[in-house]
Amino acid sequence: MKTAKFSIGQVVRHRLFPFRGVIFDVDPQFANTDEWYEAIPAAVRPRKDQPFYHLLAENEDTEYIAYVSEQNLLEDESGTPMRHPQLGDLFDRTADGNYAPKSQARH
Repeated sequence: MKTAKFSIGQVVRHRLFPFRGVIFDVDPQFANTDEWYEAIPAAVRPRKDQPFYHLLAENEDTEYIAYVSEQNLLEDESGTPMRHPQLGDLFDRTADGNYAPKSQARH
């Protein structure tokens, strides 16, 4: 099994689509429904044998939860703060502009 490239609290962006997000959970391999997987167009459907990330995601218009394969993520180096309304429930913003899970940020 592959080790996850990205970590909880890291800001990432999608390789193909115009959205970014903060990672709040990681599955070591695909762990969603077959129906969800089959709904992805075959031409862009990712492999199941890689980490998949749960994101507090946002695009220009809205905020939502996304489930994205590692192959489709890149590190977001923009430094632009995220605006997702659930962000404050799970994370604290650190002095360097990153996001630390609430349980770790207090230590």
